[in-house]
Amino acid sequence: MYLYRMKKKLIFYSIFFVGLVGMFYFLLSFTKGYFDVKLPVMSYVQNFSFTDQNGKEVTQENFEGKVYVTNYFFTTCKGICPKMNGNMVGVYDMFKNDKNFAILSHTSMPETDSVPLLKAYQEKMVGSEQTNNAKWYFVTGDKDSLYKMARQSYLLDNEKNNNINIAEAFIHTQFFSLVDKYGRVRGIYDGLKPDEIAKMEKDIKTLMKEKES
Repeated sequence: MYLYRMKKKLIFYSIFFVGLVGMFYFLLSFTKGYFDVKLPVMSYVQNFSFTDQNGKEVTQENFEGKVYVTNYFFTTCKGICPKMNGNMVGVYDMFKNDKNFAILSHTSMPETDSVPLLKAYQEKMVGSEQTNNAKWYFVTGDKDSLYKMARQSYLLDNEKNNNINIAEAFIHTQFFSLVDKYGRVRGIYDGLKPDEIAKMEKDIKTLMKEKES
């Protein structure tokens, strides 16, 4: 009798334990992603219109439904720009076959960076033809418009420069801004640091899968 009662208790506890484990995994799958840390919405990208390396107009419509990275550079830069855009090439290569990804690089010196110079710079970075889905736009335009986007949309200009007249200002930053499919800035990254680039690449993948909330 004693052995019989012990056997019943053992069976009961085994069933209870299995049921408890099953409930745990059920709740875990049900709440998957609920406690994930979301990338913050830092800013909203304003409307813009620039000219790319092919002489074509580029607006926010080119980026609808796409996750994109944006930065500022100038073609004659011998300092941070070569390394920064060299790291950007790695990002481009990682996502170049994804039609929902793009890169938008603005010149900091529109007075000198003409369309032909931007085209030559593109060829230096990724070759003469962009035959894949991803696009890397090198754009120029009105300095006032370019710099306002850096300050007010992408948050890439130093806050200390906000009181400096744009005509007298000069943007020279190694930071990248990450924008989601809905035109919202979701992260700022140091384009010279490998760990920051790796984090941005991870965040790009996260935003690719994210649904609007």
